[in-house]
Amino acid sequence: MGGTVLTGAAAPVPAADSVGVVSEGIDWTDHGDGFPYKELLHDPGTGMRTQLMKMVPGACVGPHAHTLLEQVYVLEGEFNDGEHSYRAGDFVVRAPGAMHSAASRDGALLLVVYTPHPGGDGN
Repeated sequence: MGGTVLTGAAAPVPAADSVGVVSEGIDWTDHGDGFPYKELLHDPGTGMRTQLMKMVPGACVGPHAHTLLEQVYVLEGEFNDGEHSYRAGDFVVRAPGAMHSAASRDGALLLVVYTPHPGGDGN
């Protein structure tokens, strides 16, 4: 058994063993769009990433799509994707290219995972 624990940095995909991340040491990346996030894992080769994402109260983004499979688990609060509302404990997964929006009246905390679609080209 062996492993590494990182403070203040996203984990790479481990080749062996494990990599832990102390997320408290990672700054929120905030582009001023109402969706600050902490990058927990990032693999530049595939685009795979795991993020802890906040939706600030009133955050809203119009229709868009991602090139990777998107998985969202709601940790706190509630958000709407233009079709359904999701609350703490809910999960949604979207295929690459699936159009959706995102809005939250009171804010939300999400765990978001982007991965290449199985059988896809990884872009």
